[in-house]
Amino acid sequence: MASSTNWVSMMTTLGRDFAPRCAEHDADDSFVAENYAILKQHGVFAAGVPEELGGGGASHAELCGMIRELAHHCTFTALALSMHTHLVGTLAYVWRSGNKSVEPMLKRVAAEKLVLVSTGGSDWLPGSGKLTKVEGGYRFNARKIFGSGGPGGDVLMTTGIYDDPSEGPTVYHFPVPLSAEGVKILDNWKALGMRGTGSNDIELRDVFVPDAAMGGVKRAPGKWHPFFHIVCMVAIPIFNAAYLGIAESARDIALKLALKKKNDPLQHVLVGELENELVTAQLAHASMVELASTAQPGPATSSAVMVRRTIFGKAALRTVEKAMETVGGSSFYRETGLERLFRDIQGVRFHPLQEKPQARLTGQVLLGLDIDS
Repeated sequence: MASSTNWVSMMTTLGRDFAPRCAEHDADDSFVAENYAILKQHGVFAAGVPEELGGGGASHAELCGMIRELAHHCTFTALALSMHTHLVGTLAYVWRSGNKSVEPMLKRVAAEKLVLVSTGGSDWLPGSGKLTKVEGGYRFNARKIFGSGGPGGDVLMTTGIYDDPSEGPTVYHFPVPLSAEGVKILDNWKALGMRGTGSNDIELRDVFVPDAAMGGVKRAPGKWHPFFHIVCMVAIPIFNAAYLGIAESARDIALKLALKKKNDPLQHVLVGELENELVTAQLAHASMVELASTAQPGPATSSAVMVRRTIFGKAALRTVEKAMETVGGSSFYRETGLERLFRDIQGVRFHPLQEKPQARLTGQVLLGLDIDS
């Protein structure tokens, strides 16, 4: 069921306000704080929360469309928002599947306008950080990388490893308020691209995590837990939508400039090649979105999504590269906008699963092997 709010249209409207500030955030590595404030005013952070829980009730496809459209205007805001949105989308899927343990967090996102920050970039299957048992809870020490949206966030959705005396090393998933004593967002996001996302490291020193916060996922490190098959199916298409928006923007810029040389036969070839790359990315992403609404989470679906993610990522990168080739030397100047899009699209390389781990997973699934081997 679609939401009563047209989230994509809202991103078009808000994005026109965000776009002029992109160059400034890129130049000084500053977080898009003002954009986050506007998104919060419009209830965007609760878009993926089911309406029954007080949220916007956006479907998975609508969330992907929302991020994709926003990336046409401000890549930084789109990617940072996607890191919150994929968490909400995943929790909403879990809730709709019958697991109501996530309901309190979803209600809080809607009622308190909470912004969630993911540490998936530094955790994935292995997890990271050390949990030490103390009275009433744990002390947590860690340093999490790629904390996108951290400067505008409220709750860190993270993992830590506890060396359980009976079960051995165990990864716990739990929330940590970013205002908690011992939590520090570092100012070290000085990167090639995606400079306005505020993806700083987040340091946690002796942070107290109460036992009551440990009611979520608990698993062996490095192993595929059922929760991660949900993440693959639901979360991966959401944040990759930001990169699709970048590729589409690059094509649009290149096509506009190519019109000035439309009688040059070489331009005909380059524009055709450019469109081939973009459509490949669009088809791969659309297939990921379709899987999220039709498939069931599990190894086969995770493999299928990740195959498409690899195809998508390579095509998105080639799209921006081909856009620059189409435009020629002027693409090297910042004023065209392609130079920044080229830097921003490079981020697609570093999200899980990267190509080699994906190929291994897919090979294991197709050969009927244990994916935890």
